[in-house]
Amino acid sequence: DVRLVESGGASVQPGGSLRLSCEASGYRYYFFCMAWFRQAPGKAREPVAALDSDEITADYGDSVKGRFTISRDPDKDTLYLQMNNLEPEDTAIYYCAADSVPCPLLADEYNYWGQGTQVTVSP
Repeated sequence: DVRLVESGGASVQPGGSLRLSCEASGYRYYFFCMAWFRQAPGKAREPVAALDSDEITADYGDSVKGRFTISRDPDKDTLYLQMNNLEPEDTAIYYCAADSVPCPLLADEYNYWGQGTQVTVSP
């Protein structure tokens, strides 16, 4: 079975930084695209960033551009999200997603999801 396991969520103050990780296992083919989405209470799931296997194309949601960086380590089958200058509006559960799709920032395009990791940004 495919498993995506996120880690690294925590509570931080505004302006702080966190790095999330997502370890992938159990798949029979290489995921062309891995991505991060987030969901705050009472809100729809929002795209954060997506990255293809060649690390050529990285796409970001408008609200995180310039603050977040997505990367992946193919040797470790791990996806990362470096989050800098965090704002209270970044508070959400962050989910890792993967599939063999051309990295759209659309949650419906991904069939494989992790359980999520909580990020809380507050004074």
